[in-house]
Formats: sequence, structure tokens, C-alpha cells
Amino acid sequence: MLNIAILIGSTRPGRNGEAVGQWAYEIARGRQDAHFELVDLLEFDLPPLDEPIPASLAKNYTKEHTRRWSEKIASFDGFVFVTPEYNYGVPGPLKNAIDYLYHEWNNKAAGFVGYGGSGANQAIAHLRSTMATLKIADVGPQVGLMLALDFQNYRTFKPLPHQEKSLQKMLDEVITWAEAMKTVRMKKQAQAA
Repeated sequence: MLNIAILIGSTRPGRNGEAVGQWAYEIARGRQDAHFELVDLLEFDLPPLDEPIPASLAKNYTKEHTRRWSEKIASFDGFVFVTPEYNYGVPGPLKNAIDYLYHEWNNKAAGFVGYGGSGANQAIAHLRSTMATLKIADVGPQVGLMLALDFQNYRTFKPLPHQEKSLQKMLDEVITWAEAMKTVRMKKQAQAA
């Protein structure tokens, strides 16, 4: 069975991301076509990137926190990134966590759940360009949660009913592409052997 991470990308105190990630996880785990795990970036306590060798050159990590992060990300076939939008981009800790690794992300699938003033469209666009560099197949459907509509008083998460349909549509695509990319990874491993 496919393993899909629902990755909470905000580490800010008082963040909305925890509620959004939990919502996505609760809906996803009701499905029978993949195993889902909620991964909270806050639990990995990654400092600003401190590996001396770029991850794209080698998986020769010198820090225990990098090895722990590498092991976790390598265990997944696909990802759902839950991200706020800060100044038309992704939060620094999320980009930092992505940049720690390279090969562990390759040939997998990704979808996006964004939240912010405009549904985090710019942050998701930023992530899409990063996914291309990491050889991740990102899916078209996304979930855009707006602070004025999907949060009571901009704080308490109360998604509009149609958002669950948007999430399911995105998950359908992530699972389809994760299955396809698993075949790609197996082919590349066979070629390397």
C-alpha cells in the first residue's frame, strides 16, 4: 500500500496549520487506497540548513537531525504539503526542510493544501516550482482555504463544505501519481543495480 505524508509546513506559535493538517489527515485516513501519516515539521526541530555538502551531490549526511529527517521522508511515496502563505511564499522552515534533502524526494507525487488571505495560491505556485527541481510530480487539483471564509474570526478553522470535495479530488490525483512514480523509482533502481 502507498504511504502518503500529510506534512504540516508551519512551525509558528499559534499556527493554523495544525488544525488544517489534522482535518486533512482525518479525511484522508478514511480512505482505503493508501496509508496516510501526519508529519509535523515542528517535531523535527531542523535548524537552518547546516549540512556541508549539498544533498543533490550525495546522501552523506553529517548531522543526526538530517539522518532522521531523511529516513522519514524516504519512507513515503507521496506528500500533501499543508502550507500557509507568508509574503506570497512558503514559510522559511518548510523551504529549509525541503532543501535539506534531494534524493529522498525524487520520483514521488505531491499535492497541496494552502491557507491564507487568498488560499495560499502564491505559496503553492512557489512549491510547484520547487517540486519540479526535486523531480516530484505535483498534481493540478489543490485545496485553497481562505482565512475570511474557512476560518471563524480568521483563527478557528471551520472549512466550508465544498473543501472536503476539493481535498478528496486532490488525494485521488496524488494516489494515482504516487502509484505511477513508484513504478518509475523501481525502474531506476533496477537500472542502477
